[in-house]
Amino acid sequence: MAPVGPDVLERMFAAAIEAALPGHCLPPHLPPPPKGRTIVIGAGKAAAAMAAAVERHWPESSRLEGLVVTRYGHGVGPLARIEVVEAAHPVPDDAGQRAASRMLAMVAGLTADDLVLCLMSGGASALLALPAPGIDLAAKQAVNRALLRSGAGIHDMNCVRKHLSAIKGGRLAAAAAPAEIVTLLISDVPGDDPSVIGSGPTVPDATTSAEASAILRRYAIEPPPAVAAWLADPASETPKPGHPAFDRARTVMIATPFRSLEAAAAIAREAGVTPLILGDAIEGEACEVARVMAGLARSCAERGHPASPPCILLSGGETTVTVRGKGRGGRNAEFLLALAVALDGNPRIYAVAGDTDGIDGTEDNAGARLDPDTLTRARAAGIDPVAALIDNDGYGVFSRLDDLIVTGPTRTNVNDFRAILIR
Repeated sequence: MAPVGPDVLERMFAAAIEAALPGHCLPPHLPPPPKGRTIVIGAGKAAAAMAAAVERHWPESSRLEGLVVTRYGHGVGPLARIEVVEAAHPVPDDAGQRAASRMLAMVAGLTADDLVLCLMSGGASALLALPAPGIDLAAKQAVNRALLRSGAGIHDMNCVRKHLSAIKGGRLAAAAAPAEIVTLLISDVPGDDPSVIGSGPTVPDATTSAEASAILRRYAIEPPPAVAAWLADPASETPKPGHPAFDRARTVMIATPFRSLEAAAAIAREAGVTPLILGDAIEGEACEVARVMAGLARSCAERGHPASPPCILLSGGETTVTVRGKGRGGRNAEFLLALAVALDGNPRIYAVAGDTDGIDGTEDNAGARLDPDTLTRARAAGIDPVAALIDNDGYGVFSRLDDLIVTGPTRTNVNDFRAILIR
């Protein structure tokens, strides 16, 4: 039997994305129409596609209206009953602020006969930007940029975001009560915690303002005076578990990173390759994760442990990059470049890494591919891979080698996908 080709890795990446597309995973979870009105609100990179799926499957006889906000370029065109607006990600802008303000107004004054259908996916935290009282958008943008560059994990970032917001951390649910609230979630966070996805506008928040302040200190971020003053104010606390605003609220997880990894694993099995899912919640610096993965891949190649070749190591989660250089990065490109350096041209190992939303960080690629000759080709092109890694220039390396994976916006997001083939 001929050895499996590395093209299986990109087919697995496509399968992981397919499993999380709203058109497939959302319709089975729609609630029945209420006696009164149905207000659809939502945010995230999948928000437009989720709204389109709701419209296609909602009864024509039942009243439906709403507003969702997605990232620039992630829309699906105009819908008949739900308005779609676009805003900035990962640093929020005025368009996201206006959308969030309108959503709060839309859910005000609802009754127990009404339904709020909340559609949340990755990216919602930045897109649903409504600063808390006394904080302007510029101050919130400054804190967000500092967190993005600090290497902070998504849980820490969203703890801060919730406590600087007038809509996140359960505040939207408080505004919508006593209406029924059903939140449909596409998870992009390690552990699939509903309070972290989009910073949980419709779910209780167990974190505190004191924790948010501590996170800023931990990453040596000096907040603007208005931010520091607000976090010291008791009014900055979010609604906690047990708050009556959540008595008629429920959440449904319609797509998760693990389900997407399982879909990818099925493609590997069909190709005659053993898949080993290492986990869907792997965090840490991209370079450090790469070194660990390189060690596991070499162990498979040389010792047949933890899996015997041909095999594929699968993992998901969200790595971070502490930016110190001036190159064009993306955490998946950084991971792959660090993996290439650590493997040093091992002839039996190939890899693919990408973000399932189609955008690796802020670049125009989803990810990239790695072959045994990646370092050789880079050096032949005059590239010093180690210097490029120090400069956080993974994108630049894989772009010059024509090894970027470009999908365009996928309109879903179940976090990063990593697959390493050992032949």
